[in-house]
Amino acid sequence: MISGASRGLGLAMAADLLKADLRVATFARKPTSGLLELQDAFGDQFYHDSVDINDRSMVRAFLARAAERLGPPDALINNAAVGQDSMLVQTRPDHIESLIATNLTAPLLLTRDFLRTLLASGRRGRIIMIGSVCAQRGYPGLTVYSATKGALESATRSLAREWRERVLVNCISPGFFDSEMSAVLGANQVASIARRTPTGRLVTPEDILPLIHTLLLDDTNINGQVITADGGGSI
Repeated sequence: MISGASRGLGLAMAADLLKADLRVATFARKPTSGLLELQDAFGDQFYHDSVDINDRSMVRAFLARAAERLGPPDALINNAAVGQDSMLVQTRPDHIESLIATNLTAPLLLTRDFLRTLLASGRRGRIIMIGSVCAQRGYPGLTVYSATKGALESATRSLAREWRERVLVNCISPGFFDSEMSAVLGANQVASIARRTPTGRLVTPEDILPLIHTLLLDDTNINGQVITADGGGSI
C-alpha cells in the first residue's frame, strides 16, 4: 500500500512494484493519467482511488476496499505529503496546522490502521516512511515541512522498537527531486543545491527504487534506520 502515488516518486514506486509482480493499492486526492495507465496495464493487480488522506472515514473505507480486492496488506509506504514555500513568520497558523495534519498526523494514523490490520492477520510486515533531507539540513522557507519529516524519522525508530522483528520499519530520506515540490525553492537555489552535491545532480525516483526493493522484498535485517539518498549533498 502506497499513499500519494499520483505522480513523481509515488507513481514510480507503484509502477516498479507492479512490474515485480506485487499487488499494489494506492490513493491520492485526484486521479492522474499515470494512475489510469497503470490500471490499464495491470488490471486486478492494482487498485487506486481518490481519497483525501486527512479524511479518516475515506481512508478507512479505502483500506477495507483494498483488502477486499487485493487481500490484507503486508507493507505500507507513507509517501503522501505537501510542500511549503514560506518563511515561518509569514506562514499562517492554519497553514502550519494543515502541513502538520497532512505530513505527520495522517501518516501516523494510516500506520496505526495498517498495524492493527496486520496484527489481526497474524502476518509479518514492513513499513517505509518517505522522509526528506530537509530533516537533516536547514533550508529557508521549509521550517514546518522539515519539522514534519524529522518527526517521521523519530517515529521510525520508535516503531522499530515497538514491533521488533514482527514489522521492519525504516525511513528513506531523499534529497531534492526535480519536481513540483522542489520548484518552490526557485531555479537558482535548486541549481545551487545540484552544484554542491558531489554527484552533480538532483535525485531521481530511479535512485530510490533499489532501496525500496531492498527494504520491502529482500531478506534483510535492516530496521529502524534512516537512509539518506541525496547524492552526498548532506555530508
